[in-house]
Amino acid sequence: MYICSVKGEDVLRGHRVPFFIVFIFMQLIELENLIEKGLEELSLEDTYLVNIKTNNNKIEIFLDSDTGIDFLKCQKVSRWLEAVLDENKAFGDNYILEVSSSGVGSHLKLLRQYTKNIGRIIDIKYGENQHIKGTLKAVVDDIISVEHEVTRKVGKKNVKSVETEQIKFEEIIESKIKISFN
Repeated sequence: MYICSVKGEDVLRGHRVPFFIVFIFMQLIELENLIEKGLEELSLEDTYLVNIKTNNNKIEIFLDSDTGIDFLKCQKVSRWLEAVLDENKAFGDNYILEVSSSGVGSHLKLLRQYTKNIGRIIDIKYGENQHIKGTLKAVVDDIISVEHEVTRKVGKKNVKSVETEQIKFEEIIESKIKISFN
C-alpha cells in the first residue's frame, strides 16, 4: 500500500507503508474532519485545529484562535467531541481525550498563527541553516517580515542597524514566539 497525499500534502510518496500506519493516517484524517465539523457546529469560526496527537488510547487535540483560545472554547470542543466519539465508538469505550491550546512555547505551524502574533518577538529557523530572532512585523500572503538588529564592523567600531528580513512561509523549518517579561 502506498500513501500519496493527506489533505493535499505529500506524506510518504512512493514508499511502502505498513497497513497499520495507513490506518492511523486514516483515523487522523477522520478525526481532523470531525473536529472541523465540530468547530463549525459550535460557531467557533475563529478557532482552528493546530495539531492532533494519538498514543494508544490517548487523544490530544491542540487548538488556536484568532481572538485567543480560552478554557471555555476548549471545554465546548471537548464535550462535543466526546459525545460524538462515545456515540460512534471510533476509539472504543476506553480513551483519554485532552483538548487544549497549542501553548505559549509551542512551534507555530500554520500561517494563520503568524498574523495573530504580529508585534511579538519571534525566533525562526529557515532555509539552509539560517536563523533569525526579531520582531514579527507583517504577514502578507505567504511572506513573513521580521525586523531584527544587525551589527557590522565599520572601521574599528561596531555599528548597529535595524533590517527587515522577508521569509517565505514554506522555507520555515521551525518558529516560536518568545515571551518577554519587560
